[in-house]
Amino acid sequence: MNRRDMCAALASVAAAVGPYLPVQAWAQARVPQAGKDYLRLDNTAAVEAEPGKVEVVEFFWYNCPHCNSFEPKLSSWLSKMPAHVSFRRLPVGFRPDFEPQQRLYYALEAMGLVEQLHGKIFAAIHGQRTNLNTAAAIADWVTQQGVDRSKFNEQFNSFSVATKVRRAIQLQNAYPVSGVPSLGVAGRFYTDAELAGNMDRALSVVDHLVAEVRAGR
Repeated sequence: MNRRDMCAALASVAAAVGPYLPVQAWAQARVPQAGKDYLRLDNTAAVEAEPGKVEVVEFFWYNCPHCNSFEPKLSSWLSKMPAHVSFRRLPVGFRPDFEPQQRLYYALEAMGLVEQLHGKIFAAIHGQRTNLNTAAAIADWVTQQGVDRSKFNEQFNSFSVATKVRRAIQLQNAYPVSGVPSLGVAGRFYTDAELAGNMDRALSVVDHLVAEVRAGR
């Protein structure tokens, strides 16, 4: 799948997949298999998790409707995430015009505002049809949420945020990410809706992979 066109393509995939099965039902159906339900990376990708923890990365794009639909499922999974899992989000940059939203995420992260505004961004774009594709539109919207505009712009245009954007692109290529939403595990494994069947199943695959890593396999 051409990842630069994947949000349009995934709309037809979602329709073809049909209703989701519960995660437990998928798990009982068969054990996830490498090359079918997930990919094993040829070269290990960089991780930020502290020793003893297994890193799980969600690759997302605010404009993608499938990422918006996945967010409640992911939030539910995160509420039950065990202490030995380290989770982080990564906004993808498949094209140069993705960068403003990448900077948006990392600026909010630097300000400690991701928890407060992450879900509201999805709601603004997909529920209220707000265009958040440019730096100016993003700054206007963030200011409407009560965030100090000058402090936000300082982070948005900072060297540290630019560095994080560059590293995000390096990591998405290292996995390599073929569409969003998708998930990486321990710098070694990758899964998404196309591989696993749907994102409910992908979370089940992630649980399996985390257990495998913990067991030293």
